[in-house]
Amino acid sequence: MKTQAIGIFGTGSDVGKSLITAGICRLLSRSGVRVAPFKAQNMSLNSFVTPEGHEIGRAQALQAEACGIPPHVDMNPILLKPESDTCSQIVVLGKVLGKREASAYFGDRQGLWSVVEESYGRLARQYDVLVIEGAGSAAEVNLREHDLVNWPVAKLADARVLLVADIDRGGVFAQVLGTLDLLVPDDRARVCGVIINKFRGNAKLFADGVRFLEARSGLPVLGVVPFLRDLMLDQEDSLDLAPYSQTSFVSDRVNIAVILLPHMSNFTDFNILASETDVALKYVASPSMLAEADVVIIPGSKNTLADLSYLKEKEYVSALDNHLHSRRELIGICGGYQMLGQTISDPCAVEQGGISGGLGYLNTETELKQAKCTTQVEASMEKVFMGGQLLVRGYQIHMGVTRRVNDELPCFRVRHRHSALREEARPSNATKEEEFDGAIRKDGLVWGTYIHGVFDEPGFRRVWLNRARIGKGLPPLDIQASESVTSRLRGELNRWADHLSSNVDLSHLLR
Repeated sequence: MKTQAIGIFGTGSDVGKSLITAGICRLLSRSGVRVAPFKAQNMSLNSFVTPEGHEIGRAQALQAEACGIPPHVDMNPILLKPESDTCSQIVVLGKVLGKREASAYFGDRQGLWSVVEESYGRLARQYDVLVIEGAGSAAEVNLREHDLVNWPVAKLADARVLLVADIDRGGVFAQVLGTLDLLVPDDRARVCGVIINKFRGNAKLFADGVRFLEARSGLPVLGVVPFLRDLMLDQEDSLDLAPYSQTSFVSDRVNIAVILLPHMSNFTDFNILASETDVALKYVASPSMLAEADVVIIPGSKNTLADLSYLKEKEYVSALDNHLHSRRELIGICGGYQMLGQTISDPCAVEQGGISGGLGYLNTETELKQAKCTTQVEASMEKVFMGGQLLVRGYQIHMGVTRRVNDELPCFRVRHRHSALREEARPSNATKEEEFDGAIRKDGLVWGTYIHGVFDEPGFRRVWLNRARIGKGLPPLDIQASESVTSRLRGELNRWADHLSSNVDLSHLLR
């Protein structure tokens, strides 16, 4: 039987395509269908590492989980990671191809399209249904001839398409009708229905709107999906962080400030912390907002040197000095870990070249390298780090080697779960299968790691949070508090799928 395909396209960015795709994947999988996600080209700084050591968009990893299958690079063969307004790192089939300006990237369309065709073909031979996620707006008329992800893929797969619109941002009638009006006839003929997403209030009040859209478009509105609060699923876009910027710090919680870097990446590392009942997590955009934080985290970055300069120019250093002087904790993840050290050198001009002084809070030196480390890891804590013994699991994505100097101690002993780590990206003190990761200052107040997902394991997360609680005079909580958060997280895909099923007529889709 020929593989069936359905496209989930949108009227714009951040309308909810990724989550609608994940929900449909979960519903099909629960029905016994062999289903997989596909997004030919993704532009995102939230990425993930497959079991084979290939880098793909984080959204496709979530969608693979919804399908009950391991993530694979064919699900997202091209990943663009913006480094500036005009330049992106190009990741093809999970490995770095290089940096490209937009004009140069578009010039290689034919070669990239061959990669898309081959990846789609491999998936189509393995699965009964492919759920194709589009990118941006389905009607980017100025980019139509360069398109690698929307209508050429729909044509390749002979897919019918659902159009998703976001009513929360306003102008939903113009979104839907304007998008349809701009499509060429062959593309317009593939659209089989509309989904109105992120509705707040009583959906019955939008009945007239549904009738209007159906009459004007000639298409069925398959559902009006209410906004689902407190959904613990990874975001595709940093626009979803806005609510966290409004969080209030309070005395009876662990107040965690994550610095909003211009090139911040993998901010999904902190979703699990925000879900803990005794945590108040805020993304902060100015040094003054660090004053009430118990813990400050410098997150990952796609352009570490530029973001390091940003911290210095915006006078974050003085605020961080005051934070540490008050015996409060400072953490760096990936690029943030690199910034905490003494120097960052870039001899191969991976970013901008030269050498820069770091923030100086850890005795480490980083050299950026052209080879990228992409690996899943399992790590055990060193005894110097909160007594050791606990395990963490996650993944590493970084271009650079960080060395500890002057007897600075590591945080973790790491075992790689596959052999994709390139030799030139391996620290000189590492064995073939095992190495040390991170660094911790002798007073324990400053530490950093390359491990994304370091907080995901409930045992480590609770011990670490309890240390912060005790530091501010609060009693520790039982590990069950964190285990219940992890348990709830594992059920969120089903909760979202049930929500989607209750509000969308999927029988039309299945027909």
